[in-house]
Amino acid sequence: MRRRQFATVGKLAACALIALWSLAPIVLIVTSSLKPENEIFAVPPTLGFSPTLKHYAALWERWPDFFAALGNSLIVTVGATLIALAASIPAGYAYSRFQQRWVQASAFWLIVVRLIPPIVVTLPLFPLVNALGLADTHLLLAVLYATFFVSLGAVVMRSFFDQVPRELDEAAAVDGAGRWMTLIRIIAPLGAQGALAVAVFVIVFAWNDFLFAFIFSATRAKTAPLVLSEMVGNFDGVDWGVLFAAATVQLAPILVFVLAAQKHLVAGLSAGATKG
Repeated sequence: MRRRQFATVGKLAACALIALWSLAPIVLIVTSSLKPENEIFAVPPTLGFSPTLKHYAALWERWPDFFAALGNSLIVTVGATLIALAASIPAGYAYSRFQQRWVQASAFWLIVVRLIPPIVVTLPLFPLVNALGLADTHLLLAVLYATFFVSLGAVVMRSFFDQVPRELDEAAAVDGAGRWMTLIRIIAPLGAQGALAVAVFVIVFAWNDFLFAFIFSATRAKTAPLVLSEMVGNFDGVDWGVLFAAATVQLAPILVFVLAAQKHLVAGLSAGATKG
């Protein structure tokens, strides 16, 4: 009985530490964006303070490029998600239904490619991108982000499609449906939770990525993380209140999305992790 109680207390303590580790930076950023300048780095931290929105007003006045960059981030993120899903769903279906040795071997190489550090891929691509005239475009960033997650997306979708009985494919074939029609009308809707899980991974990565945007964009496709870096490297010094306000604005949409999709995401990942 005591062992069970100790185990329960240990689990609760571990969950509390993980929650503290995850939430503390977010709370710090949001509260700092609402504090007067002289209280942001006060020691000890001031818990009781009068909230102010002047940092958000200053962000709107001094950094209009930041809001344009948020629009670029949205365009790139939506594009990357659609491309990744369009590639991952058919790939996952193919890996689930075709058992040829070379097909399954390619799945292994997908994982190997996913393990390569992004910087190793980006540097050789730079001259090619310039030659094709794709530098500093939304399309390029969307394709890069999608490509980086197609391997993981295909593996995740395969785990979901493995749960769908093959008898449904056979029944659809008897009714005259081809592979594509079977996938679109029957199989893909049954793997919707898996597609949502893949979408969350792509959205979080594309919305927050700095490396690809830093190397392949300059003005037209500049995303929000790049503007945040410019705030840190400002010649006039770092206005921490404005920086924390910008970080909060950049964080809010993705945080709301993840919280809204959390229920379906957890259900989807747990469903794809079981067989039978």
